[in-house]
Amino acid sequence: MLVPVVRGASVEQLDLIPSKIIGIGQNYRAHAAEMGKGIPEEPLMFLKPRSALLPEGWAIERPAGYERVDYEGELGVVIGQRTRSISKERALDAVLGYTCINDVTVRDLQKKDGQWTRAKGFDTFCPLGPRIVAGLDPRALKIETRVNGIVKQSSSTSDMIFDVATLIAYVSQHMSLEVGDVISTGTPAGVGNLEPGDTVEIEIEGIGVLSNPVIARPGR
Repeated sequence: MLVPVVRGASVEQLDLIPSKIIGIGQNYRAHAAEMGKGIPEEPLMFLKPRSALLPEGWAIERPAGYERVDYEGELGVVIGQRTRSISKERALDAVLGYTCINDVTVRDLQKKDGQWTRAKGFDTFCPLGPRIVAGLDPRALKIETRVNGIVKQSSSTSDMIFDVATLIAYVSQHMSLEVGDVISTGTPAGVGNLEPGDTVEIEIEGIGVLSNPVIARPGR
């Protein structure tokens, strides 16, 4: 998937082919509260398949038969160098840049399965873009999600329970991070359902707007 990478005044195209997409659950204090969960003692990791990736502007395919297929606006971290067991103090050195992610989730399946692979792994369930921006300070970026122009999520990365450096260090203790891998850092409060015909936008300060229409998943 081609994504522009912005480094200061220069822009280049990156063919983003992550070996894995690591999601982090319940990483905003207000979102943990709205889901009826406590504050986790350590980051909650899950994986999304690479086949879920979707470019900016392409359509999210909503599968039929489910009550809730939720948007989750998130800050994405793209890894720029192979990393294993890195310290929190050095963790941001491994970052290529930051992007917007929509961690689309079938909430019904998340509750039914008790683990999150099926709920979050459908094709088109990881919109990413519109660009990767290097050099940002990820500690207090404004993040907003809009559906059909109406604000649904409005927060700051400062509400994260575990900050970006902590997440990179933690993940790298358990698995090697390869060049191009993506960490999706959790979503703020305000998640909700998407329906065919909707347009969902994720905007993060310093990065831009990730916009995707929603359509019904084509029949097999």
